Amino acid sequence: MDFSHLDIAKFLPHRPPFLMVDDVLSIDDSHVTTSFTIKPDCIFNDNGFFNEVGLVENAAQTCSSIVGKSFFNEDDLEGEGTKLIGFISAIKKVTLHFCPKVGSKIKTNATLQSRFDTDEYSICTLTCIITMEDVELLSCELNLVIQELK
Repeated sequence: MDFSHLDIAKFLPHRPPFLMVDDVLSIDDSHVTTSFTIKPDCIFNDNGFFNEVGLVENAAQTCSSIVGKSFFNEDDLEGEGTKLIGFISAIKKVTLHFCPKVGSKIKTNATLQSRFDTDEYSICTLTCIITMEDVELLSCELNLVIQELK
């Protein structure tokens, strides 16, 4: 499927200036790859660098799209079928190598490790690696809770 014209803001509850994903490069039921260009006005800009909190937030937003995808119909490319809310319920592990400079483009790869669904919400564990030009910036393991707003 071509995601080049997919507006990720229609599928995530985040809005600028808190949206930390620009594009979905690929996605399926267990893996997603996104990209994000760090702009000078980014709220996680810390003395010319995208800080640690911004990297973790980028990871969480990327990760949430895997499980969030299952709440939408496959042909709903406008995100009109549902509204979601999600949050980090636990950060199990984070390894930070370095923070990228403002203006850099990062690529984030996330993989679903486990998922538990109820009628009200989904709880999932995901691993994530953020790179810039194939150099690892951060790796982490997160637990997320995703819930459909009624």
